[in-house]
Amino acid sequence: MRLRTSLSATCAAILLSTAMLTTPAAQACTRFVYHGAGGQVITARSMDWKTDVGTNLWIFPRGMERTGQAGPNSVKWTSKYGSVIASGYDISTTDGMNEAGLVANVLWLVESDYPAYDGTSPALSLAAWAQYVLDNFATVEEAVATLEKNPFTIVTDTVPGEERLATLHLSLSDGSGDSAIIEYIDGRQVIHHSRDYQVMTNSPVFDQQLALNAYWKQIGGTVMLPGTNRASDRFARASFYVNAIPKSEDAVEAIASVFSVIRNVSVPYGITTPDQPNISSTRWRTVVDHKRRLYFFESAVTPNVFWIDLTKLDLSRETGTVRKLDLGPNQSHIHSGMVNDQFKDSQPFTFLGPR
Repeated sequence: MRLRTSLSATCAAILLSTAMLTTPAAQACTRFVYHGAGGQVITARSMDWKTDVGTNLWIFPRGMERTGQAGPNSVKWTSKYGSVIASGYDISTTDGMNEAGLVANVLWLVESDYPAYDGTSPALSLAAWAQYVLDNFATVEEAVATLEKNPFTIVTDTVPGEERLATLHLSLSDGSGDSAIIEYIDGRQVIHHSRDYQVMTNSPVFDQQLALNAYWKQIGGTVMLPGTNRASDRFARASFYVNAIPKSEDAVEAIASVFSVIRNVSVPYGITTPDQPNISSTRWRTVVDHKRRLYFFESAVTPNVFWIDLTKLDLSRETGTVRKLDLGPNQSHIHSGMVNDQFKDSQPFTFLGPR
């Protein structure tokens, strides 16, 4: 069989792939949005990190008074929507869904370059970026309409236990299947907003990921797919498989298919190679059913998938409380089935701010 590809696309892919090969291994993740039958939308993500990220699950009710935790001019807000989130080190929101069905995920992007902060304009800690969106918006379109006005300056800080600055990009999805990718490149916010933007991984920046993926689409996923754990390869595999799995009317089958894809693009637990001893392993995965408001969680070191049903939570301003589900070191505590009643009342964590 002869494979026909455009010379320009092939050359672009080769150049970008070569650049990726020379990039040192970094923290990584994958996120994708599945468009199913009957208006079904499911968002999945993996959390890849080289050490325990200290994740726990939290329930936040409506009416919480928030601050951007970025100094005296931090943006302030009161949460309009309750949410369930996965924390990082209990100092940041890394993943979650609100009661309106909006999902936010933050993933590593080493190319991130946030604007210089002048100390006087409204500011928001990077650690609170995802939570700001979950607290304030019901849809991707609504969030993008506000974010594109640059209502604050993102302020970052060093990763706990490390000396490098946190560099993240943000993905949004909602029950309509809409999607957005928000990055900061060369000090400028760049928003990619389209239902077609189903996949996000890590480096290179999103525009270049799309160029690479166009090359693999020309080859065809049934002929060959890239198989390494590099971000560009995971992007290509997720892009093919998320649209190749069946659009089942059965919600359980759809969830099973989505889990199979996010597992396919995960990184083996504990993997190491001589030239890259600190490759990030997949530590946990989430799958979110927007229509049924179900938030599924799967740890890499326990045998069970468990879930939270947001429709059965008290997220009211009057009687709802902040609650926490302790997942233990490396998310090793074993939970199963619906765990709504296993959360315990807790004081909310404080978002990491500049020190």
